[in-house]
Amino acid sequence: MFELFVNEQGTLTTLGYIVVGVVGLLFFFVGTFFAGKGSMKKKATTKQLVFCAMAIALAFITSYIRIFSMPWGGSITLCSMLFIVLVANWYGTSTGILVGLTYGILQFVQEPYVLSFFQVGCDYILAFAALGVAGFFAKSKNGLVKGYILAVVARGAFHSLGGYLYWLDYMPDSFPQALKGVYPIVYNFSYLLVEGIITVVIISIPSVARGLKRIKQMAIE
Repeated sequence: MFELFVNEQGTLTTLGYIVVGVVGLLFFFVGTFFAGKGSMKKKATTKQLVFCAMAIALAFITSYIRIFSMPWGGSITLCSMLFIVLVANWYGTSTGILVGLTYGILQFVQEPYVLSFFQVGCDYILAFAALGVAGFFAKSKNGLVKGYILAVVARGAFHSLGGYLYWLDYMPDSFPQALKGVYPIVYNFSYLLVEGIITVVIISIPSVARGLKRIKQMAIE
């Protein structure tokens, strides 16, 4: 049954792409519906859906703009994580996690690699859903910056977990044994932290910060 969705190279078959795409859309629309169900105005729920969809689209597009790509997966992109973090900052943790999860499914469709279902869960589902924890700081001073830093750390933790549980089995025998214990952490945070620093610098520019505040007002009004 598994071979229907994943080929021998660990990538998706045509049927696999279709199934993942359908599941991703269902997660997004059903989840967004419940996230906005408490609103008294249908207009506000529709606006939330539109802003979430725009954020996912922008994150997906900018994920193709790569400053540097790592040899075993992962890359420094043009602030692609920021758009998911913005949703968490606007609408809270639950919506941010949902949008991050949907974005993770799209990332899986974009560049799928399957060693096991748990590895897929760590590298795609949980890692990108974790970006939604940025919502914990939504109402605090400098909440966007604080939330973004937390989101980067949370995503890196799940990628590192996947590295410890699966990717280390594929390391060559010549790799220094003393470094295996820290390699998943160093590898994953090497590119995540660089992108994180670049993004924090950009969103800390006064004109950019003011622009993001205006967009937030538009999103939540």
